[in-house]
Amino acid sequence: MTDLNILPLGGVRENGKNMYAVSVNDEIFILDAGLKYPDTEQLGIDVVIPDFEYLLKNQDKIAGIFLSHGHSDAIGALPYLLQQIQAPIFGSKLTIELAKIAINDEKAIKDFDDFHVVNEKTEIDFGDVKVSFFNTTHTIPEALGIVLTVDEGQIVYSGHFKFDQTVEAAYQTNYQRLAEIGQKPVLALLADAAGTEENIKPQASERQIHSYIQEAFEEAKGKRIIVAAVASNIQRVQQVIDATAKTKRRLVITGHDADKIVKTALDLELINLPMPKDELFASVKELDDMPDSQTVVLETGKLGEPVKALHKMAKGEDPVVNIGSNDFVFITTNPSFAVESYVAQTRNMLFKKGANVKQISTDLRSSGHGSSSDLQLLMNFFKPEVLLPVSAEFRVMVSAKQAAEEVGLAEDKIIMAKRGDIISYDGQTFEKTDAVQVAETMIDGDSLKDIGNVVLRDRRILSEDGVFVTVVTIDRKKRKVVSKPKMTSRGFVYVKANRDLMKEAGKLTIESIEDYLKNAKAFDWNELKNGVREKLSRFLFNETRRRPMVMPVVMEVNQNRRPHHKGEPEKKGNKNHNKKGQKQQGKNKKPKGQNKKQEPAKKQSAE
Repeated sequence: MTDLNILPLGGVRENGKNMYAVSVNDEIFILDAGLKYPDTEQLGIDVVIPDFEYLLKNQDKIAGIFLSHGHSDAIGALPYLLQQIQAPIFGSKLTIELAKIAINDEKAIKDFDDFHVVNEKTEIDFGDVKVSFFNTTHTIPEALGIVLTVDEGQIVYSGHFKFDQTVEAAYQTNYQRLAEIGQKPVLALLADAAGTEENIKPQASERQIHSYIQEAFEEAKGKRIIVAAVASNIQRVQQVIDATAKTKRRLVITGHDADKIVKTALDLELINLPMPKDELFASVKELDDMPDSQTVVLETGKLGEPVKALHKMAKGEDPVVNIGSNDFVFITTNPSFAVESYVAQTRNMLFKKGANVKQISTDLRSSGHGSSSDLQLLMNFFKPEVLLPVSAEFRVMVSAKQAAEEVGLAEDKIIMAKRGDIISYDGQTFEKTDAVQVAETMIDGDSLKDIGNVVLRDRRILSEDGVFVTVVTIDRKKRKVVSKPKMTSRGFVYVKANRDLMKEAGKLTIESIEDYLKNAKAFDWNELKNGVREKLSRFLFNETRRRPMVMPVVMEVNQNRRPHHKGEPEKKGNKNHNKKGQKQQGKNKKPKGQNKKQEPAKKQSAE
């Protein structure tokens, strides 16, 4: 019997960060390596990626990394993964080119070149496993599903998919190929569940969305149009290009890597230009000289997150675009629930600037993910023995579970997996058998190291309750406080209006330190400061019902020791050496300034 295990490293009970490890005997097949954008409470975090610890421990078993499509939730973690694990990468032509763009930004791995282009006619024989593919419809061309075939049957990963009969050739699903896969046993189906929750209104076809965007451009007659879209949503970019040409405007593309992504799609002929390139596109430098009525700005933002770029525009912090009353802002991306309040705040700021704002999700249900009906159709093609809803938060996975039960799949054959669950095949079916610890890695800036929950907690405290600093000087040898504490606060209370609070906090600081100096058998800076911190934290909470970050700064002074100054001979050691260490002949002269009164020496120990 083949030893089969499925281990989700991300993409379950969360939106994004898709990564699934399928082990077959002694080989591991990695399906996608994506990231997700941080929730609003993850302050200062740029992106969140999967925890690679399990893969690092088993890196000699990794057969390859198989990519379903070129969005960041499928390829975004590659630059971080490849800095630690080298493995061949398989994907469609566009997906590989987009992966190269992401990887080339990292100097440490820019020479990596173990890429392999595949399509739905490709089959790769790994001995115990044959890997094949099938085309899916998504908002980016050449999206693929992945099939791992073993002696007992198949494990199928749908990738991101939906069924839409109106899409162009590069986005079409091959239904005959789906039927062929379904002719053999499908032991487990890892199915995209992200679109199964919202069934109140029907999902708009891409042809309907195309018409909607065109109508919006025509309604904005005389205004400058600013479109917020994800750069890798090639389908949306194509629709914006078409509407720009039809309204006789010119398109300026801004945003991190947007030019590279669009150029790649153009080179692969996956974007069609309805007019000559130099007549359609304009540079950022030309923007100031272009009439508003002839201008379209496509803002894709950093790391594919355009709403943050709109937020900067609304605050007047964007170096390229300042929002005004003659702007029509068109948000064509569908924000996740985690950032809905942020989007609402951004829209409010845009309205205050006088802009006319339109958001596609308020009028149409537009998604690159299949509905409950689409999931049911996929299941009828494959007839899986076990279903694992993936690529969705838990409540959405529940919707997928209900849809699966409606087409006859038993409840115990639907696995609501968590990160780290080991789902094993026993010869008859898949069941959860064990689990490994799988966290998530928060990336801040260019550092590959996890920023950590402690730092994130401190940032949250600072943002909510501020910081309280107390500075005090002690004489450790005499075991006493030699100066009154100086206190300040940022984001906590206004100092001048809270003198009594500050005075009492100063008394508690002195009491805590003197108590420690009197009773401590062995001096320890950390113990001293922790005692001050705990006492002040309790006091400040009792007085204000708030918990600021308390930072004691304790400095040490030795009042008996007169410090050595430049030009003065040391009291100890060889008196026949000058300050350069060379021997002197004769009597040392008294240096200038020797009788000058000196301040006590201090050294600081702070957080």
